[in-house]
Amino acid sequence: MMENGYSLHFEKDTCKIYDSRKIEIGQVKMEKRNRSFPISFKPGTNIAMKAEVDDSWLWHRRFGHFNTYALKLLYKKNMMRDLPCLKENNESCEGCLLGKQHRLPFSTDKAWRAKDLLELIHTDVCGPMRTPSHHNNRYFILFIDDFSRMTWVYFLKAKSEVFGIFKKFKALVEKQSGKQIKVLRSDRGKEYTSREFDKFCEDEGIERQLTVAYTPQQNGVSERKNRTVMEMARSMLKEKGMPNTFWAEAVYTAVYILNRCPTKAVKDKTPVEAWSGRKPSAKHLRVFRSIYYIHVPDQWRHKLEDKTIRGIFLGYST
Repeated sequence: MMENGYSLHFEKDTCKIYDSRKIEIGQVKMEKRNRSFPISFKPGTNIAMKAEVDDSWLWHRRFGHFNTYALKLLYKKNMMRDLPCLKENNESCEGCLLGKQHRLPFSTDKAWRAKDLLELIHTDVCGPMRTPSHHNNRYFILFIDDFSRMTWVYFLKAKSEVFGIFKKFKALVEKQSGKQIKVLRSDRGKEYTSREFDKFCEDEGIERQLTVAYTPQQNGVSERKNRTVMEMARSMLKEKGMPNTFWAEAVYTAVYILNRCPTKAVKDKTPVEAWSGRKPSAKHLRVFRSIYYIHVPDQWRHKLEDKTIRGIFLGYST
C-alpha cells in the first residue's frame, strides 16, 4: 500500500488509511486473536472506502461472491454496505475472477409465469463432475418453484436416481405448502423420460413440459440457476484454495444463499419469504471455509484436555 501512495497510521487497535491527498479513506480494526489488520482490496485502486473497508468485502464473501441484481437491490435499500463488486469499475475479488466468466446471455423474451406456489416446477441435472464429492456424488439436481423462485438441491451418484429423488421432493414441498405440483418442466434427458417417470406423473395428474432437443433456452430458468450456482460455488472454492472434492458443500451453500437473496423474478421478496411468508435473516451468514473454534462439552473431555477444537465452516443446516 505504501508503494502505491497510501499512508498508514496505527493507533491503539485501529489502522487509519490515507490516500495520496492525505484524505482518510478508511479504518481497519485489529483482530485480537492474531493481532493482524485484515483488509482485502487491490492495491493502487481507490474503491470508495468511506465506510469500514473490511465490512464490504466480508459481506460480499458471506453472500458467496454473488454480485448481480440481488446485492444491488440490498445496496439501494441501505440493507448492505457499499459492496465492492457493485462498483462501476467492476472491482472483483480473486474468487470472482477465477470463478466467473460469461458468454452471451440467454434471451430475455417474456415467458409465461406461474400465479401460485407449485403451479410450475423447473428442473435440471448438472454434471457429471470430474471429481466426486466426499459422498461419491457426481451430479446435482435443482428443483425451482416458478412462482417464488425457491430452489431445492439434491445430490446424485448417477442420473438413474432422478425419479426417486423427484418423489421425495414432491412429498416434501406438497406437505410444506399444502398445494400440489401441477406442471413439471425439464429437458428430454432419459432420466426424465423413462416409462416409470411418465406413468407416475400421469397417475398424479402432473403435466409434463419437455423442451426441444439441444435448446436449453427453453428451460432458461433452470439453466440460468445452474450457471449462477456453479459460478458461486467455484468462486467460494477458488478464493480459499479448497480442493474440488468440496464442490457439493459449496453448491449447497450457494443454493442456501440464493434463496435468501432478492431476485428480479419476485418483486420485493426473497424466494424464502415468497415460499414461506417469513422474512429471512442475514445475521448468521459466514464466509465459506472460515476457521472456527468449537467448544467441547465438559462430559466429552478430561480436565486437562483442550476446551476447543479447530474446525472449518462448510455450510448451513436446513
